[in-house]
Amino acid sequence: MKLNELRDNEGATPSKKRVGRGIGSGLGKTGGRGVKGQKSRSGVAINGFEGGQMPLYRRLPKRGFKNIFAKSYSVVSLERIQTAIDAGKLDAKEVVTADVLVKAGVVRRVKDGVRILSGGELKAKVAFDVAGASKAAVEKIEKAGGSIKLPEVAAAE
Repeated sequence: MKLNELRDNEGATPSKKRVGRGIGSGLGKTGGRGVKGQKSRSGVAINGFEGGQMPLYRRLPKRGFKNIFAKSYSVVSLERIQTAIDAGKLDAKEVVTADVLVKAGVVRRVKDGVRILSGGELKAKVAFDVAGASKAAVEKIEKAGGSIKLPEVAAAE
């Protein structure tokens, strides 16, 4: 058998209905849409329409808000970083940045920056330059002899 001889089983793909193609087809004239009314016409968009009654989504109260300034960080634990160092994917002597973590496969994507969390233990002396870290993570990094550089937050006057 060759690739150009591949065929689907007989009747596996029924031919599509050709609507509006004459009275003899059984789906002529109105094309299965019935007679008159909004749904018989083209360009119908009536999701949530309740026949003139106030729709449910307008009857319910509004709740909460979406903070458009919120940052979404990629998080990584100290344990994952130590595992990557042990596996030779990260060099403990170099400064570890978000791009270095992505290249090493520790983080999939950077988003708004990388934030380090304190899960696990860090044995290596590592210098970090990342967007954020938990207090416990900073303590563990400094306890291991490493350093961490975080962006300065502008103080409100």
